[in-house]
Amino acid sequence: MSVNYLTKEGFDTLTSQLEDLKSRGRAEAARAIAEAREKGDLSENAEYDAAKEAQGMLELRINDLEKQLSNARVLDAADVDTSKVTVLSKVTIMNTKNKAEVTYQLVSESESDTKAKKISVSSPLGQGLLGKVVGEKAIIKTPGGDMVFEIKNISI
Repeated sequence: MSVNYLTKEGFDTLTSQLEDLKSRGRAEAARAIAEAREKGDLSENAEYDAAKEAQGMLELRINDLEKQLSNARVLDAADVDTSKVTVLSKVTIMNTKNKAEVTYQLVSESESDTKAKKISVSSPLGQGLLGKVVGEKAIIKTPGGDMVFEIKNISI
């Protein structure tokens, strides 16, 4: 099993989501099934089937969160090595073609949020940046062809 590196905030978020799904989510699913069961013949009750399907999806999500948390390793920003790109690094990269610069933070898949400029270490860009040092170039394969980025800065 692979280790799921998380920030303290990311770990807390997943933990609260799990607790919410286990308490409120399961209660709502049970209530929906009970309501559908009251409506008569279960063999022809689409509402019952939908409620059971929703319950199955809920249990899958709970299982997924439990798996992520069981493999979680909470990282402290103070422990991040800024000599190279690692998990939790904030890295400023420059597209060598158009000279555009952007800063991303590399995080686990469960914490990725492109709007907040947090990219997953398992994404093509994240994988291409891991282990690079300032001044080094990263070649990222995209459907439109290879893109070359130069590492400009690494921070916490």
